[in-house]
Amino acid sequence: MQFDFSKLDARQRYKLLGSTITPRPIAWVSTLGADGKPNAAPFSFFNVFGEDPPIVAFAILHRSESDAKDTGNNVRLREEFVVNLVSEDNLHQMNISSIEFAADRSEFVEAGLTPLPSVTIATPRIAQSHVCFECKLTQIVKLGDLRSLVLGEVLMMHVRDEAVIDAQRCWIDTPSLRLVGRMEGNSYVRTSDILELPRIPLESWVSPEPLRGT
Repeated sequence: MQFDFSKLDARQRYKLLGSTITPRPIAWVSTLGADGKPNAAPFSFFNVFGEDPPIVAFAILHRSESDAKDTGNNVRLREEFVVNLVSEDNLHQMNISSIEFAADRSEFVEAGLTPLPSVTIATPRIAQSHVCFECKLTQIVKLGDLRSLVLGEVLMMHVRDEAVIDAQRCWIDTPSLRLVGRMEGNSYVRTSDILELPRIPLESWVSPEPLRGT
C-alpha cells in the first residue's frame, strides 16, 4: 500500500506518521508565563539533535493561526524552557497536563506537580520528573500554518541521584528511569523491554557471497 502525501490532508498525514514513527520520547515542557505562573504541557514530536552545542527540539501544534498554545507564547516571551522527561510513575500527571486548560489555570496546580527552582534559568522544573533539561531558546522555525519547531540549547541537566552510576564518566542507569514513549493515538510504551545489540566491527565483517545467476 502506498500513500501519496500530496493527496492527503494534514490529519491523514498525522495519523500515518504518528502510528509508524514510534516510539517517540515525550518532552514534558515547563515554561513561565507573563504572570509568573508555571505552565506544563507534553509534546511527543521531540528529540535530541546535537551535542556540540547540545540541542533538543520539540514541535508545537497550534490550535489555530490566532490561538497559539501557552507553551509557545511563554517560550517566545522568556526565551527559555525546561524539558522534563516522563516516566511510568508520573504518566498520569503528564496526561492531566495535556488537558487544554484556560491560560489562567496552571497545569502544575491541576496535575499536582511540584515546581523546583532551576539553576541557570528562571523557569522551574517538575520535581516529579527523573530527568530535566534547562534550556535556552536558540530558534523557532515555523512549519507551515500548523506547527512551530522550538530548538533549545541544554544548559543544565538534572538526573535523580539513584540513577547515576558514575558521575565522572557520565554513566546513567537508563532502565531505572523507567521512561515512557508515545505510540499511536492514546497508547504508550514502557522502555523496560530492552534488546542488546552490539555493533559489528568492520574488520570482523565478512560480506555474503553474491548470488550466482541461474
